[in-house]
Parts: sequence; structure tokens; C-alpha cells
Amino acid sequence: MSRYHCGWLVAGLLMFALAGCAGTGQPGGSSIRPLTIAEQGYFFVGGGYTKTKDGQIMAGQMHVQYQIPQDRRHPYPVVMWHGGGQTGTNFLGTPDGRRGWADYFLEQGYAVYVVDQPARARSGFFTEVYGATRRPTATYMSRRFTAPEKFNDYPQAQRHTQWPGTGIAGDPVFDQFFASQVEDIRDVSVIERLNRAAGAALLDKIGPAILLTHSQSGPFGWGVADARPKLVKGILAVEPNGPPFHEVAFIGAPDWFKDGALARPYGITRGPLTYSPAVSDPKELGLTAQAAPAGPDLVRCWLQGGTPRRLSNLQGIPILIIVSEASYHAPYDHCTSLYLGQAGVKHDFVRLPDVGIRGNAHMMMLEKNNLEIAGLIAGWAGKNIK
Repeated sequence: MSRYHCGWLVAGLLMFALAGCAGTGQPGGSSIRPLTIAEQGYFFVGGGYTKTKDGQIMAGQMHVQYQIPQDRRHPYPVVMWHGGGQTGTNFLGTPDGRRGWADYFLEQGYAVYVVDQPARARSGFFTEVYGATRRPTATYMSRRFTAPEKFNDYPQAQRHTQWPGTGIAGDPVFDQFFASQVEDIRDVSVIERLNRAAGAALLDKIGPAILLTHSQSGPFGWGVADARPKLVKGILAVEPNGPPFHEVAFIGAPDWFKDGALARPYGITRGPLTYSPAVSDPKELGLTAQAAPAGPDLVRCWLQGGTPRRLSNLQGIPILIIVSEASYHAPYDHCTSLYLGQAGVKHDFVRLPDVGIRGNAHMMMLEKNNLEIAGLIAGWAGKNIK
């Protein structure tokens, strides 16, 4: 872990995590106290009319569900942004019926806005406008999210213990989870562009906010902060999509990894970011690979070459990146941290096992100890986001 990898955070974050779960009654630390909501509802942001062969339709809009607690104790709301193949239900509860992160943050006194990405779930989908889709399969979801220990695609997979069930089709908890999975746009650059625009529109409507991103939505946080730096008061990046530049191909033991396609030409995003000096062509970032991985069971990171350019609009925004012990992100999320540090963006990078939270995979907001992790995140936010 670090600021970029600093040990002084460990004791404090562990204290926050334990404090966040004190006096709780449900498995995983969920409070049994009722929530008192002052206001709730939904709206749409972004989007616009476009013509199709059938007539005029709207595309690019994003559905936003919100709740404001009666006892609101924090000035900035938390916007929760789901990842690929997912919807906002990731934050509303768990497949085995426990409270989710949205309820936890409400109980902590935050207003909470939960989105469905444009072209996803309640935001609507039009093939003619958005193009081809990709769809989840049960085996892929087990392999990547709920039972990686059964497939052993990367060294950390065997440490997974926190999914509430077998993680395989036919198990009732997995079946509930898989029922929530949806198709999404095959071209991820389109997804990033739509979400950056809709996210900026959301902050223009609700004002300053904290962005909680997960997986595919990680670059949306960087992009919206770049577009609206004065309105993003903090970024809570839960295993944000990465690593910089190249995808990682998992090839199994003994080599485990190899470089995949160049997916994020602007380092941590597919689309342009504001660099200083300015970047007119992403090739100007001069990507270069580490001579060797930073440690065992880690990938070799790709970083800027030469004199690094700075991500000027992200500087000064409190940023937390967390990665779990047994996720497929465990081998490479440190690369995103290194890249941000190289670009002059101060932040905290925390590996959950370093603060005593063990056994989680990528879908940690649904796992047995989900509220212990929420407590850590909320504790960090309370201390660092003012």
C-alpha cells in the first residue's frame, strides 16, 4: 500500500474498518437499525435526441436513483458507479439478502446517488445507436468474479474465501447474482465517452460530489474529474479498470501473465485527458515498460517514458485506490497507482490484506465482509475529504 505505498495508513485504516462495523448485527457487519430517508427518487441526465429509421429517439442518457438520509452528516453525496456487465444493483444489496454499500453510506450520513450506465439497464439500450454488445456467461462470471479459486488463472486466485456460496451455477446465491448480469456495449471506448459526458452532466445538476467507481467505471472517475475538477471532491476507486496502456492476458502457471492489446492509449483512459505539457497525440506519452515486475506475482507495469507529463486536473483531489487479496486485479492495480504518482497525482493505494481484510475477489461489495470494506472506505473519506 502507499501514498503511494506507505505503511503509516495501515493502523489507521484498520481502526476505521473496525469502527465502521461496531455495534452491528447482520453477517458481514450490517446494521439492523432502520434507515430514515428524507427524500428519494430518480432522474435522468445527459443524452440527446437522435434520428433513426423509426423516428426520433433519445440516447446517451443515464438513470440516477438517489436517497438522502434524514440525518445527513456529510456535505458531499457519494455517486456509486458500477462496472462492466453490471448495474446499480451492485450497491443496493447482496445476492444473499444483506445490506449493500448504498445503505451503509446512507447510515453514515451521506446522500447516495446510484447510477445505471448509459446504454445499460434502466438507462435503456438501442442497438442501432450503440452498436454490438457483449454478454456474460455463467462460466466466465464464476471464473472472474465468484469462484476464481476453482480456475487458478493467476497466483492470488487461491486466496479467495469471501463469496457467500459456491460461486457456481445452480448455487442459489450465484443464481441471484447471475440474474443481475446484463449485456453491455462491445466497444469500451464508446462506454467511456458516454459515461464521461453523463457523469459531467450529473455533477452539473447535483453539484460537488464524491465518485465511488468500480472496475470498468474507474476511467469514468478520472475522466469526469478531468472534465469537472472543481466538482469532484474525492474519488474512491475500487479496483479501477487498468492497468495503464496494455491489457493483461492471464496465461496460467508458471508465467501467469503476458501483455495484451494497447487498450488505454492515454494511460488510464481510452479517451483524452488534460496533461501538462499538453498531449496532442497519445504517442507523446512515450510508454515504456518496467525492466522487471515490482515484486513476485505482479505484472510488469507500463508507464510514461522520458520526462513524465502531469495530470494537472486530477491534482489536489483526494483519491483512494483499493485492491483485494484474491482478485484478478491484485497482480496489476499497483500499476495504476504508480502511473498516477508519476503524473503528479497524490493518492493512497491500499491492499486490503495489508489492513487485515482478507479473502476477497473483485466483487467485494457483494461478499461476506462487504460492510467491513465499506467501513474502511467511509473512514478514509471522512478523514480525507473535506
